Amino acid sequence: MFLTISTTGSAERPATDLGFLLHKHPEKAQRFSTSYGTAHVLYPEADAERCTAALLLEVDAVALVRRGKGKGRGGAPDAALAQYVNDRPYAASSLLAVALSAVFSSAMRGVCNARPELPGRPLPLRVETPALPARGGPGLVGRLFEPLGWTVGAEPVALDGEFPQWGDSRYVRLVLEAETLTLAEALRHLYVLLPVLDDAKHYWVASDEVDKLLRAGAGWLPGHPEQRLITSRYLSRRWSLTREAMERLELVRLAEADDSDVEEIDNAVAAETEAEEKPTPLAVQRREAILAALRAAGASRVLDLGCGQGQLVQALLRDPSFTEVVGLDVSVRALTIASRRLKLDRMGERQAARVKLLQGSLAYTDKRLRGYDAAVLSEVIEHLDLPRLPALEYAVFGAARPRTVLVTTPNVEYNVRWESLPAGHVRHGDHRFEWTRDEFRAWARMVAERHGYDVEFVPVGPDDPEVGPPTQMAVFVTAQEAKAA
Repeated sequence: MFLTISTTGSAERPATDLGFLLHKHPEKAQRFSTSYGTAHVLYPEADAERCTAALLLEVDAVALVRRGKGKGRGGAPDAALAQYVNDRPYAASSLLAVALSAVFSSAMRGVCNARPELPGRPLPLRVETPALPARGGPGLVGRLFEPLGWTVGAEPVALDGEFPQWGDSRYVRLVLEAETLTLAEALRHLYVLLPVLDDAKHYWVASDEVDKLLRAGAGWLPGHPEQRLITSRYLSRRWSLTREAMERLELVRLAEADDSDVEEIDNAVAAETEAEEKPTPLAVQRREAILAALRAAGASRVLDLGCGQGQLVQALLRDPSFTEVVGLDVSVRALTIASRRLKLDRMGERQAARVKLLQGSLAYTDKRLRGYDAAVLSEVIEHLDLPRLPALEYAVFGAARPRTVLVTTPNVEYNVRWESLPAGHVRHGDHRFEWTRDEFRAWARMVAERHGYDVEFVPVGPDDPEVGPPTQMAVFVTAQEAKAA
């Protein structure tokens, strides 16, 4: 992938000052090792009238796969070929943004010890890259860069020049020109907006990405008309990180409007809202109900079946009464995220001995799941096609047969209370069905009768007198255990 930065000058202010700003001498071709390949910096032209610095990034596809563990564009665990045959070596993306930050870090911070007067001086700048993935097309490119003072040229790249009838690809040839920006501002714009346009990152997005975004977006992101889109895409649509970033950006905006420090505004907001009681999220209420039911059952060895990203496993590990916790999911990606959430690679030996993450399907019996005190299927059954429920039923209640089984699922009757949910829609696009209370109870009672369990039903969340609770939970206990109790 390739990007050039050009400027013009005169005898009094030579264009070769660009070399001082970038901390790279125009007479040298330099190379830098990065985590994903080699970055080269060279100057195709360098004189007093015009100077161009070029950044060429050679991507090591094997290193990218090994370090990324299959994440990012074309990185699904079962798409082995797509991990090696893709556009990453050729198209500007988060890889190029990271290389910009690594190779031109001082220039991005606006530091130039040799010529301290240069970083604050606006330059006539021209930035070009021949292939930029633009999810949203040339129009979005303009909406992102034009409010920042750039004149934007975004020429669509044809899918195949010999077959124009095939139309355009999602790539554009990008040309940016500006007269009033400093080089540091330009680099920070590119650092944030290249991955935003690509709408994919080659590395795991963690909480420190919020700080990176706010540092690079200082001075321009709080007032950008596409602030929400930029924030969401930069943070890979992780809603919790996006919400945190938006809240902090709003504090910056308020501070600027009030000519105050962010800390002063932050303290004032905290004092005003300290007494306000925020509603507990339904996911938290669900976990609390599950934990309470497990403690009441006296369970110590627990299965989280369909553990997803590990939120319940994490909550179980906080309670020492649960001596063994096993999370199982069919998705390798979900298990990878759960492993990071739990920090398994940094966990102490004693704590690590309490937890295990397994890949497996609930459509098949699995001898690894036998002998546990309790199993939890939290928001799992609605993700299966109805004809596959009998296979799950036998795998859990017939083969694994824990003493206690907890099953939670949405109550479709409560959906009318969600103002943002259109009538007739399920809560999540991946839900194959959502049951009424009567439907769920009929299924649970048939399962209990077939496999020798007793079952009780517990509301989770506010129990509306007309439509019931948002989540319904069935607590299955083996008949022998129920009699003993």
